[in-house]
Amino acid sequence: MPAPIRLRELIRTIRTARTQAEEREMIQKECAAIRSSFREEDNTYRCRNVAKLLYMHMLGYPAHFGQLECLKLIASQKFTDKRIGYLGAMLLLDERQDVHLLMTNCIKNDLNHSTQYVQGLALCTLGCMGSSEMCRDLAGEVEKLLKTSNSYLRKKAALCAVHVIRKVPELMEMFLPATKNLLSEKNHGVLHTSVVLLTEMCERSPDMLSHFRKLVPQLVRILKNLIMSGYSPEHDVSGISDPFLQVRILRLLRILGKGDDDSSEAMNDILAQVATNTETSKNVGNAILYETVLTIMDIKSESGLRVLAINILGRFLLNNDKNIRYVALTSLLKTVQTDHNAVQRHRSTIVDCLKDLDVSIKRRAMELSFALVNGNNIRGMMKELLYFLDSCDPDFKADCASGIFLAAEKYAPSKRWHIDTIMRVLTTAGSYVRDDSVPNLIQLITNSVQMHAYTVQRLYKALLDDISQQPLVQVASWCIGEYGDLLVSGQCEEEEPIQVSEDEVLDVLEGLLVSNLSTPVTRGYSLTAIMKLSTRFTCVPKRMSRIKKVVSIYGSSIDVELQQRAVEYNALFKKYDHMRPALLERMPIMEKTGTNGPAEIVQTNGETESTILDTKHLPNITQPASQANDLLDLLGGNDVVPVIQTTVPTKPASAGGELLDLLGDLSLTGGPTPTPAPSVPMSQPPFLLDGLTSQPLFNDIAAVIPPMTAYNKNGLKIEFTFERSNPNPNIAVITIHATNSTEADMTEFVFQAAVPKTFQLQLLSPSSNVVPALNQGSVTQVIRVLNPQKVRCYCEPRPHSASYRSRSSEISPFILKHLQ
Repeated sequence: MPAPIRLRELIRTIRTARTQAEEREMIQKECAAIRSSFREEDNTYRCRNVAKLLYMHMLGYPAHFGQLECLKLIASQKFTDKRIGYLGAMLLLDERQDVHLLMTNCIKNDLNHSTQYVQGLALCTLGCMGSSEMCRDLAGEVEKLLKTSNSYLRKKAALCAVHVIRKVPELMEMFLPATKNLLSEKNHGVLHTSVVLLTEMCERSPDMLSHFRKLVPQLVRILKNLIMSGYSPEHDVSGISDPFLQVRILRLLRILGKGDDDSSEAMNDILAQVATNTETSKNVGNAILYETVLTIMDIKSESGLRVLAINILGRFLLNNDKNIRYVALTSLLKTVQTDHNAVQRHRSTIVDCLKDLDVSIKRRAMELSFALVNGNNIRGMMKELLYFLDSCDPDFKADCASGIFLAAEKYAPSKRWHIDTIMRVLTTAGSYVRDDSVPNLIQLITNSVQMHAYTVQRLYKALLDDISQQPLVQVASWCIGEYGDLLVSGQCEEEEPIQVSEDEVLDVLEGLLVSNLSTPVTRGYSLTAIMKLSTRFTCVPKRMSRIKKVVSIYGSSIDVELQQRAVEYNALFKKYDHMRPALLERMPIMEKTGTNGPAEIVQTNGETESTILDTKHLPNITQPASQANDLLDLLGGNDVVPVIQTTVPTKPASAGGELLDLLGDLSLTGGPTPTPAPSVPMSQPPFLLDGLTSQPLFNDIAAVIPPMTAYNKNGLKIEFTFERSNPNPNIAVITIHATNSTEADMTEFVFQAAVPKTFQLQLLSPSSNVVPALNQGSVTQVIRVLNPQKVRCYCEPRPHSASYRSRSSEISPFILKHLQ
């Protein structure tokens, strides 16, 4: 068989290939020749063939068929064969393959070989791919070589010991005696590997960490010798003596000094020397300074030393190398919470990094800038960040806008400045703000009572200039709907008021409804605003018909949410027009509630909803009035406590229509729910304000108060029956029974109630809103009244119906006085 080509010739041949296919053809042809040679057990050229196979492996071609040949080379007595065999084993074998266990005995023999270079090959291979089984079997040989006087073997044995400890941590104590004299070695290679070994042991064992803290003075002395020593050609790198060893020692000092006062005190001086004496013109010096800074920040160092470290990072920010600037920004971001004032001194340099072309540096600079914002520099920092928001890439706008919102909310010097800042963000990057920005800004505007006129005027101007920023349009629509009367009245004192008519405001909102730029959510805001303006503006028939026309048009919209709004608003004009002013009255001040409260106010499309967090945490009706008022008095008022409607989500909605059905879904007990009374079928879809069937929520005892007739005129008879609540005798449960003796059904039956604030009232939904004719059925409704101060109460029923209107009548004080 002819001699195979040499490795050099194979490399030259492969490099002449012009295409990938041509290269694969050459590799396949050579692999076939190598397989043939292996089958023939050709010992002469095995080393050459394995070397060529390793080159192919480095190119990405499969070479697993040469694994056993590597083991044969390792077992050879020739050093050249062992060298290629061990190299092949490190490249082609790992601990996942059982074949590697076959070389355990060969490695053990070579570790005891008389030639140091063969021992070195065995140590390198074991330290590279030794499995836990191999490490357990060969740890004793490694520990012996770690104690030898041969520097060449000691440094390799130290690195091999690191691998053994990682694979089998319980063998760590075996190497502890051998580490005593490692730091006394003059050879830098041994010192370097010894420090690596000590670092690994300290990171893996708290006991070892405590044991090696006594070596801090010795490590400080080694580091000082490196700094003060003269030029050494053997270890010099860019004028610095062995920077690799310096970095390793600094890392070990960082581990040893963390959380220990004595160790930190022992290394303060040497860290200051390294920080002041290291040359910064070369990248080598910057690497040492960076490790020094990390060490200073991690240990319990002196305040002056920490300031020195932050100043070093500040100098890094002026470096032309982008990597150094990025490292400096990242390090400052980690330390800004503990050394805020020291980092503040470099604020101008950090802000300048916002103009860097590198996106990574800009992002780190942006994050650090937000971390530096406080009450003293809020105006200047916001000016720079707003300028950055205006010019930055779209990828940054969302995070930057969110950061500005948070900073402005936390450190705003005034309400007007806060609102101006948020509006500037919306006009600059409105399409990039997060979803929660709109309700948060609406809450801010609502709570800034003195700024309502100024805000609505500013937003109206912004709306005339640009309607492409949807969050801005949504906030502006909400504010115009809430405070449109202030806009047209020209009551703004903060700036010159603008002259705008009511029809012009409606024109703008209608333009938003038909604009192609408006999203369905934005159209919902605009439609709600137009609906609110029906109560804010002068009630002119022409204007009202215009608003009704706009609302009715969207009753057939393909967007379900928009269609539902329009249908419900249209029903307000037709069926519930008497309730429309109260429903659309101005929003009260919204306070943020904690997570431990029973309800949280959620702002949605310009309306307030009460979201129940957990019904089992709701206050019981028997609790003190001060606690219950937090739940009941949501709509405020001078002398009226609002009604809480209790709904049963498992049954279909009936046709109730109380004003305060908006507060539905409140449940004050977890008790069983009785079977609901049947509701009257409806010929149209349920309306939003239609209530649910009344359900008694408490286990009441037998009635002790006699029933009474509260109203009996024009065929409508309303009877009250009374019961006392079992948990609290001060609670009266009143059941209303309404019957109709006329020949026609009484439709749209609504029973409303209001009590003084000394009372607490719960009005449940009626069983129907139609009272059947000829006494063929009745409408029932439950009222619960708590009278803790035993005050007399007067009842005034006011029935409303399309087919029946009776005069409001007042009855004499009735049985509630028995609660006294």
